[in-house]
Amino acid sequence: MSGKVRLEDRVTAWATPITEELGLELADVEWVKEGGSWYLRIFIDKEAGIEMDDCQEVSRRIDEILDREDPVAHGYSLEVSSPGIDRPLKSDRDYERFRGQTIRITTFAPVNNAKEHIGELVGKNEASIIITKNDEEQAIPLPQVSSVRLYPGF
Repeated sequence: MSGKVRLEDRVTAWATPITEELGLELADVEWVKEGGSWYLRIFIDKEAGIEMDDCQEVSRRIDEILDREDPVAHGYSLEVSSPGIDRPLKSDRDYERFRGQTIRITTFAPVNNAKEHIGELVGKNEASIIITKNDEEQAIPLPQVSSVRLYPGF
């Protein structure tokens, strides 16, 4: 298996029909190495919140596919969970669903003299993510965006 993106894309293609059939949303897929061990993480969500049974069913079904397809030549752990309260926003559907919520945008380089922007999500278009901060709209150019997450603001 070569390349992080390829595995994530393959797992996304396998997991999407499973989550849709179960009435869930595939929020994200990560392939990461931590402390010498590899982890394949699948994050699922739904409006009413994720339950342990949801995670177990997705894990069981995707594990069958992973065993059959055998996309990784070495050991790894499969984890299926909720994306958490600071979930990433990835799809256009995410931006619609979480409009009006507080988000944190991090950028590769400073935009308006900052690499972190916290504000209320107004929307996303083909060029930028628009937030309201201190009653002022700000557009963060998409090519500059490193990540976008819900911001619980503790």
